[in-house]
Amino acid sequence: MANTQAPPERRNRRPEIQPEEKQFDERTLHIDRVARVVKGGRRFRFRALVVVGDKKHKVGIGTAKGADVTAAVTKATEVAKKSFVTVSLYKGTLPHDIEYKVSGAHILLKPASPGTGLIAGGVVRSILEVAGVKNALSKSLGSSNKTNTAYATIAALQSLVPADKWVTAASRKAPAKTTSQKPKAPAAAKPATKKTTKAKA
Repeated sequence: MANTQAPPERRNRRPEIQPEEKQFDERTLHIDRVARVVKGGRRFRFRALVVVGDKKHKVGIGTAKGADVTAAVTKATEVAKKSFVTVSLYKGTLPHDIEYKVSGAHILLKPASPGTGLIAGGVVRSILEVAGVKNALSKSLGSSNKTNTAYATIAALQSLVPADKWVTAASRKAPAKTTSQKPKAPAAAKPATKKTTKAKA
């Protein structure tokens, strides 16, 4: 009599490897081919500009060169992770207006109300996204060089003043000084002395 039972399913001995969630958001902003003139001709390499952020107040940029694109991006990513800066945010946007200039790049950043989104383009938008900024306005007033624009944006974000350190009219009024010493008792009044005048003879 033939065995009609189905063969037991083979168990997969190798455990399923789940892909690790990336802690940082890595984005390649620009890749350029550079050349160096040597005795035998030109030697071509690649230069990569990378931004890395955790979308929680930390962001960094890095640039590096490599023999191919992959090597350049890998080196730039390691440089960016070593140059993190902390961004001060206020309710998902920037705490105040900021303007910064690096070389020929001139960047202007402004806070925006909730629901506005990121009104920015190119390099500035990518940096603000990985930094965790949800609403902001920006304008590039100078050179369009992506490297200088990236460094100007990072410098502007780094120079933001947190909201708890703002100097307002209320904070300028110093509180009254309180002393724990007991007040001194008033000195006892001296009895008044009558002046006697001798009558002239």
